[in-house]
Amino acid sequence: MSRVGKMPVTIPAGVDVSINSDQINVKGAGGQLAIAANGLVKVNNEGGKLSFAPANDSREANAMSGTLRQLVNNMVTGVTKGFEKKLNLVGVGYKAAASGAKLNLAVGYSHPVNIDMPAGITVATPTATEIVIKGADRQRVGQIAAEIRAVRPPEPYKGKGIRYSDEKITIKETKKK
Repeated sequence: MSRVGKMPVTIPAGVDVSINSDQINVKGAGGQLAIAANGLVKVNNEGGKLSFAPANDSREANAMSGTLRQLVNNMVTGVTKGFEKKLNLVGVGYKAAASGAKLNLAVGYSHPVNIDMPAGITVATPTATEIVIKGADRQRVGQIAAEIRAVRPPEPYKGKGIRYSDEKITIKETKKK
């Protein structure tokens, strides 16, 4: 059995988990999330702990038990604490401004770049060169951060661009005569 799938998911106080035949719903202070249930995995709620077991002895069921367990664990963490990604803008004149559900980027193009945030995702700019994306859904927070980074990825010679706050950029040496 999957090592990850063997560990139960503890449900904290204030979080409601409902298991149906076709989906698993998690509701908490940070919002409500749902995931489609998989027929290869049996999910049991026993005394505030969710346990995941493969439905049969196949390799796919074993792998899916660990995958589904981690996805549900991320949902429980998301509705309690939430997830966040930080991005930094590096470059002369590069700046970001958040207004409501929109992010306005000035990153060296002839025009500003406007990005609309989906429902459930909030964006903040504590400084003009820092962007903080927060939300309950880990996948959506990471996807929006990747889309913002793709507007102007860091270039390898000067390091200018949009990068994750913990990302290390290896600067290349320029060509010599």
